[in-house]
Amino acid sequence: MRIEFLTKTYTPSEKLKDVITKKVQRLDKFFEDDTKVKILLKKANDVETLELTIVLDSAVMRAEVSSGNMYENIDIALPKLEKQIIKHRSKLIAKSKKVRSKELDAAYVPAAEKEETHGVVRSKSYELTPMTVDDAIEELELVGHSFYVFSNKSTKKVNVLYKRHDGDYGLIEALP
Repeated sequence: MRIEFLTKTYTPSEKLKDVITKKVQRLDKFFEDDTKVKILLKKANDVETLELTIVLDSAVMRAEVSSGNMYENIDIALPKLEKQIIKHRSKLIAKSKKVRSKELDAAYVPAAEKEETHGVVRSKSYELTPMTVDDAIEELELVGHSFYVFSNKSTKKVNVLYKRHDGDYGLIEALP
């Protein structure tokens, strides 16, 4: 952990810096060695303020405490910062669990739910004879299929006649 002291209208003693450094280094267990901690010490109107700021890639954690004694500020600010760190880490862990569970859900598909792929198993070809829609309906009824492909006599285009679930017929006209 890299600790950087900043001061505004306050001159800290070496003893105070050592105490702050020792106490802040207890947070080292949460971070990597290159994590930077900024400590701002300032004084205004007999009120001493301590600001601890930790900047990470994904978040900024900050605790600010003001009182008449800088040593008291350290003891109040560190637990505040530690709570923020724990809260942030638990959010990251929960988020990573959600991502992992989504990946697992996507990877696991029960055998009953897996889609079966079907290919062409039979191919037919025949000559289209020009006919009217009424003639095509008669042919459809004769062959007993659910659809019938024919060449429309009036438009000279390929049409598909199909039987609907309600008993009526539908017509699909192919465009060039």
